Amino acid sequence: MRLNWQKVAVYLQNISTTEFALIGALVLVLVYEIYYYFRYLWLYSERHTSEAYPPVTVIVCAKNEAYLLRDYLQALVEQDYPEYEVIVVNDGSEDETPIVLGEYAKRYSHFRSTFVPVGARVCSSKKLALSLAIKSARYEHLLLTDADCCPASNQWIKQMMSGFGEGKQLVLGFGAYFVEKKVINRLIQYDTLFNGLQFIGMARAGKAYMGVGRNLAYLKSTFLNSGGFTGLINECAGDDDLVVNRVANRTNIAVVTTPDSVTWSEPKGSWQEWIHQKRRHLSVSHLYNHRSQLRIGIEPVMRAVFYALIITIAVVSSDQIVWMIAGGMWFIKWIIQALVLNISANRLGVAKVGIRGLWLDIVLPLITLYILLTKRFHPQNKW
Repeated sequence: MRLNWQKVAVYLQNISTTEFALIGALVLVLVYEIYYYFRYLWLYSERHTSEAYPPVTVIVCAKNEAYLLRDYLQALVEQDYPEYEVIVVNDGSEDETPIVLGEYAKRYSHFRSTFVPVGARVCSSKKLALSLAIKSARYEHLLLTDADCCPASNQWIKQMMSGFGEGKQLVLGFGAYFVEKKVINRLIQYDTLFNGLQFIGMARAGKAYMGVGRNLAYLKSTFLNSGGFTGLINECAGDDDLVVNRVANRTNIAVVTTPDSVTWSEPKGSWQEWIHQKRRHLSVSHLYNHRSQLRIGIEPVMRAVFYALIITIAVVSSDQIVWMIAGGMWFIKWIIQALVLNISANRLGVAKVGIRGLWLDIVLPLITLYILLTKRFHPQNKW
C-alpha cells in the first residue's frame, strides 16, 4: 500500500504548533533515554583473564547478626583461593555474635575477629569498625561484604580479584537480593538492578561515582593514602559510595560482572524498613562531587519529563493520531528498557524484571523524590 503524501501533508497542516512542539520534545527525550540505556545499563559480556591471585583480606562488619553469621560465614571461610584471611568486626553486638565468632576462630586458622566497644560515641560505628579491620589487615588487597551477604559461589574471591589488573586500585561488584513473593521485593529487585547497572556502567565509562559495601574491593594503601574516613566519620552512611566517589578516576577502577562475582543479601521485609534504608543511603548523596551529582541527576529528570509530556499530550490534544504517536513512543521506550534490563540481569545471573518495569519505572522516581523532599525532617543525628 502506497503512502499518500498529499493526505499526510494536509494532516500535518491541521496539527497545531503546540502538538508539534510536544511531539518533538517527546522524540528528543526518547532518543536520550535510549542512548542512556545502551550507554550505561547495557551489560556486555566481559572476562578478566588475570591469574595473579594476590593475598586478600575479606572484611565483614556485624552488629547483632549472629543468626546471619551462622548462615553465611561458612561460605566465606571455604572459598577456593590460595591465600586469604577473613576478619569479622563485632560492631558492639549484644547477641550471640561473640560466641559464633569464637567458634569459627577455633575451627579456621585464617579467620579472626575484632570488635568495636559497646557504646562507642560515633555517628557511624560501621566506619569505625571498617577502619579497625583495615588497619589490622595483613594483606594489601581488601574485599568487603556484609554479614547478611552470601557469595554466589566459592569462586567469588577469585572473580573479584581478577579485576585488579595493571594500575587498578578499586574493583566494583554487583550486590543482589534474594527473591521473595512480595510487592516490596519486586520494587527492591528493580531498584537494585537499575542502580547497580547504572554505577557499573558509569564506572566502565570512566565516570565512577559509587559502589556498594556488599561487594567492593580496594587496596589498603589507597584507602589510607586518601585519608580513610577522615571528614566522613560523623556521616551515618557512605562507608562505601563516598570512598569510591573520593578515590576513583578514569583509570584506577574496574568492574567484575560474572555470575560468580555476585553476592546475595537478605532484602528488607517491609516498606518502612526499605524506605529507611533508601533514606539513609540518599542522606550522603549531596557529598558526591558535583559532576557525579549532575550525571546521576539528569536521567531521572529526563524520565520525569518524558512522562509529563505523555500526560500533557493526552490532556492538550484531541487528535487520536497524536495520541497514537505518543503511545507508540511510550511503548518503544518500555520495550527497549525491558530488553536492556532483562538481558543485563541474565548476564549477571540475577532476577529479571519481566514486564513489571512499566509501573516500577514510574513509581521508583516518585519514591526517591518523596525521600529527598522529606529528608530535612529526618536529621542525620537521629540514625
